[in-house]
Amino acid sequence: MTKKYLGYLPQNDPLHGYLQYNIQPQINGSTGHVKYRVFELEGSNDVYLYEEKYSGIKVIGKFFLSARQQDREKAARRLAREYHNLCLMRNYGLTGWPHYIARPLGCNYSLNNLLVVEHCDGELLSNIISNAIRLKDDGYLFYKMTALAYFLSSFHNRTAIDCKVDFNESCAYMDRLTGRLVEMNTIGWEEAGELYWLRDRWREQPRMWEDRKVLVHGDATPGNFMLGDGLSVISFDLERVRHADRVYDTGRIAGELMHFFLQATGNKYAAEPFIGHFLWEYSCHFPDRDRTFGATTARVPFYMGITLLRIARNEWFSPEYRRQLINEAKQCLRRF
Repeated sequence: MTKKYLGYLPQNDPLHGYLQYNIQPQINGSTGHVKYRVFELEGSNDVYLYEEKYSGIKVIGKFFLSARQQDREKAARRLAREYHNLCLMRNYGLTGWPHYIARPLGCNYSLNNLLVVEHCDGELLSNIISNAIRLKDDGYLFYKMTALAYFLSSFHNRTAIDCKVDFNESCAYMDRLTGRLVEMNTIGWEEAGELYWLRDRWREQPRMWEDRKVLVHGDATPGNFMLGDGLSVISFDLERVRHADRVYDTGRIAGELMHFFLQATGNKYAAEPFIGHFLWEYSCHFPDRDRTFGATTARVPFYMGITLLRIARNEWFSPEYRRQLINEAKQCLRRF
């Protein structure tokens, strides 16, 4: 994870005392003389790494109240939700090798709604994908997609409930994405109408309603998974955990893989072997692998499509690439 050194945390900063007396004792039992180096984690909004100079102890601090989010009540709700979700998933047993949820160490509403979690070593999946494309290291990426499939199957299977998926919730999310693209003048009303029509065709498909709900990660992007040795997978950003279709997560990963390869190579088909491998490996953790694979791949195009629409909202991409993402999203959605 790329980081930018900002200097030392002043000792008169209230955060210094909080880290020293509330957080550090949970790690090594010490409250002695400490100095904290501060690093900004690049690519992450309002997230910082704090490294104690003498012991080398590291923790991650995420501020929910910031220049980007100035609504104090909303920030407090987001902090409470993420803290709760981290504890919840650890209570499901994701606390050891190979599946691990980062341990929350504290939340402080008076310090700009701060969440502190333990620092975990590993390599971000986003870096693994980018390096595999650049170095043409297919074998390593295949192996790591196996690890992620194993992690997500555990995440989902441990949390399944006896309640059918409400696909209307995913349709509503697609509506929000479509509305945002209209607001940004990325698409017009005629194209929005096409997307609404495609949404309704998926809504008519019985398969989109038939599976049981599970807890999904909710933000299954390559930047939110860290991979360690072997099959080790670590996750740490669980603000959007909720009950939904398990393919909400696997379809998002598939869409993200298409995006990474499309952006880097211009060839959307280059991602297909890795998408197929990931979904096949996910399916092996069920009693009937073939049936699970068929049911999953039948629903994946919808979730891939809305993932590409989601990525197309990002204004740092060129207009040409965002148009390409929207066209590919529609191609996915036409596979109802």
